[in-house]
Amino acid sequence: MSDQGHHVPEPAPSRRRSWSDLGPRLLSAAVLVALTATALYVGSYVFAAVVGAVFAGAYREWETMVTRAPLTPGGMVLIGLVAVSGLIYPFLGPLGTTSVIAVACAVAIVMRGEEAPWRVLGLVIYGAIIVAALAMRGDTVAGVWAGVYLGTVVWMTDSAAFFTGRQIGGEKLAPDISPSKTWSGALGGLALGTGAGLLVWVLATDSPWWIGLVLSATISVLGQLGDLSESAVKRHFRIKDSGDIIPGHGGLMDRLDSLTFGILFVLLVGALHAGYGSVAEGLLYW
Repeated sequence: MSDQGHHVPEPAPSRRRSWSDLGPRLLSAAVLVALTATALYVGSYVFAAVVGAVFAGAYREWETMVTRAPLTPGGMVLIGLVAVSGLIYPFLGPLGTTSVIAVACAVAIVMRGEEAPWRVLGLVIYGAIIVAALAMRGDTVAGVWAGVYLGTVVWMTDSAAFFTGRQIGGEKLAPDISPSKTWSGALGGLALGTGAGLLVWVLATDSPWWIGLVLSATISVLGQLGDLSESAVKRHFRIKDSGDIIPGHGGLMDRLDSLTFGILFVLLVGALHAGYGSVAEGLLYW
């Protein structure tokens, strides 16, 4: 018989419930890493085509987010121009890509509407990332190692932040922007992202280890800032995920946000150190 004089508390929900998306996340991540690594290794037109297509897909999500409506013919034109801006890079270099993005911005302005500034912002951001990614890859083996290094720091930061934040929890990092992010996750991401990046640095270069440490930590922090920035934009438009194309992860924007500031930082460091034509070498060899 039950004791009606005492309230029996309901059992706390099992922590396992929060890991129900782990399988899809891991499988999707494995596929994404394999595709990215293959395109990075092949380089040339293949890498340019993949970069153009991926960021065109990301801009598609941006377009539907800022317009809060289904795609229009004008929006499809903008998506197509983003894809072309990547494809044209091997032929005309950064000038060609920048010119196509400029045309896209002009089209966005002509389309008018209150979302025009947001459209232009998205086009400029993705255009800059496309230029940075293709400049980093270049046509040398250094470009492959630079891509591996950057991807390792960013994705290990993301993974460690995800697992540490869920397992440990604790004080929220930026509750008004992203309620799920915690300080424990941020610090865990910084630790693993920096450590993994330093390992790749030591294996790939003969440069001083402390430079790799500083660069890895900076990229890790910038990756988390990129994630928070995208979360702020999504919160402004009151959406949780930018899309559902990647099982367990959301949309392309959700996966690429951590690359935004990091890859622009790579372009800046590499170009200042060795010139725009040797971004990867300028990043890795000191």
